[in-house]
Amino acid sequence: MSGKKIFILGGSGFVGGHLVRRLSADGHEVTIATRYAPAARHLAIVPGVRIRQCRPYDLDSLTQALEGHDLAINLVGILNERGFGGKGFRRAHVELVEKIIIACEAAQVSQFIQMSSINAGEGSSYYLQTRGQAEQLVQQAQVSGLLDTAIFRPSTIFGPDDSFLNRFASLLKISPMLPLARPNARFAPVYVGDVVEAFARVIAGERLDGQVYELCGSEVWALKELVVWLRDELGLRRLIIGLPDWMGQMQGMAFNLVPGKPFSSDNFKSLQLDSVCTENGFLRLDIQPWGMGELAPTWLGASGRHGRARTGPDDRDAS
Repeated sequence: MSGKKIFILGGSGFVGGHLVRRLSADGHEVTIATRYAPAARHLAIVPGVRIRQCRPYDLDSLTQALEGHDLAINLVGILNERGFGGKGFRRAHVELVEKIIIACEAAQVSQFIQMSSINAGEGSSYYLQTRGQAEQLVQQAQVSGLLDTAIFRPSTIFGPDDSFLNRFASLLKISPMLPLARPNARFAPVYVGDVVEAFARVIAGERLDGQVYELCGSEVWALKELVVWLRDELGLRRLIIGLPDWMGQMQGMAFNLVPGKPFSSDNFKSLQLDSVCTENGFLRLDIQPWGMGELAPTWLGASGRHGRARTGPDDRDAS
């Protein structure tokens, strides 16, 4: 397989950092497009990677940046918007994808991979609704012949540098009690290395063929069960309280007003749907995914009661 020239939006984030390193190791040339180049400087030393500053909502700037590439990847996503009413979600998830598709056609980029989410287009949250609207644009581009596309729908992604387990770990370390909205909401957390492996295998193929891959880890957890497990892995003594829905809604409304929105009404609406797969995208790619409980302790439990030698991602075949 000869290397491809790959253009990534959102490449300086959590998943992007892992993906860029993997694509480089596979012999691809990678351009990380960003509005603020210093945010990606930690990846500038990766072989075959260049940082390109551009204005992604400006069609001329985006088209110029895309020229000469074979494949575009969009990893951009937000869990909360600055304001209210869904405008921020629509801009980040829908308007940006619309711009990318137009710019890909103008720059003669033939392939596009969209990072989406489990439950895209379902439920009442702006997050999921706009994820679904973006998927519709991508699928329309595939059907019309404008682009050869693929869509990834992961459950919550975990890894040593994630914002999922680490956020709960930070809260557990500073608070003697943690109230949880939607404590019985179910997740199938997926390891970032497995998500990256899925990208790598799809990119290695000649065509994307409009495929949609749901990506889940091998374990399903209720939210409260997950947080209790994390507390125990960290060796902490904390009270975890599951809130009834009326209190969870109030919690979301209260946190709407907190800077940075660590939780919101829209998050509460997203949690009304379980983040679990209806089909096994990993199976179609011949990947055996990790479970959070068998892998995360390799970095979480170093100082806790489970801090002992364990197998890690390099000790198990990915396929």
